[in-house]
Amino acid sequence: MNWISDWALPKVKALFGQPREVPDNLWHKCPACEQMIFHRDLERNLHVCTHCGHHMRLSAAGRVKATLDEGWSRIELPKVPTDPLRFRDQRKYADRLKEAQQKAGMDDAVLVAQGNIHGRRAVVAAFEFSFMAGSMGAAVGEALVTAAKLAVLQDSPLIVFTASGGARMQEGAVSLMQMPRTVIATRMVKEAGLPFIVVLCDPTTGGVTASFAMLGDIQIAEPNALIGFAGARVIEQTVREKLPEGFQRAEYLLEHGILDMVVKRHDMRDTLARTISLLREPTLPEAPVEELVALPAPEPVEAEVVKPA
Repeated sequence: MNWISDWALPKVKALFGQPREVPDNLWHKCPACEQMIFHRDLERNLHVCTHCGHHMRLSAAGRVKATLDEGWSRIELPKVPTDPLRFRDQRKYADRLKEAQQKAGMDDAVLVAQGNIHGRRAVVAAFEFSFMAGSMGAAVGEALVTAAKLAVLQDSPLIVFTASGGARMQEGAVSLMQMPRTVIATRMVKEAGLPFIVVLCDPTTGGVTASFAMLGDIQIAEPNALIGFAGARVIEQTVREKLPEGFQRAEYLLEHGILDMVVKRHDMRDTLARTISLLREPTLPEAPVEELVALPAPEPVEAEVVKPA
């Protein structure tokens, strides 16, 4: 055995090389139809199931890349106190925050970028749900205020892609104060006469829904997105009634007038470009109306008097 382990196996490994490690995320299972999808096919299809069309969650960077033309730039956001309450439950909030930053590659749950959509300028803010469920704390509020100021400065529409579980409990009242703060940010954009467009993605709940997410000039949602304030179970226990089928889903809200349109992810970019064009580009000038030249009045014709025979 010593001869095999000490001489034969090293020779075989040197001849054929070390076995390659196969990553465990090459295939993804669709949560709707449970079909397996190769990861490259899923990325090319913008994380939409190639079998049933189910819209899976897309990262903030993926949304910005799929929305803006090439050459877009990411905006550096102001720093905020990371742990104002020194909160701790089973773990320190500061430790949870560092772990989320390392996994997502972001400072917090919102990415802000500027660029063009089919040649039309726009400022985009996209939520990253994998960053502590896209919860809204002081950093998220600061990001949305920065995006609003940038939109006003550049005279560009503001587009926000929401995907959040609500306010961030680890920041207490500080997170709740971001609700009126983000509402004020939307007012800045609207008072400047600029379009504020909200794209509601799955899921959009809690304090985000109760603040700026429902104040867009145009309300768009992705198919079957979960949109609401409280969960369905909590509502049923409160009203003591069974909720209708599809309650809090995008299609149900569209039928009841809460949304303006439900748009598939592949059509989102064209829809946003067309919407910005309708809201921002001037209409065609009216054709000049030619003045009518007054015709001279006809000369009076004397009637002949016929004498009786």
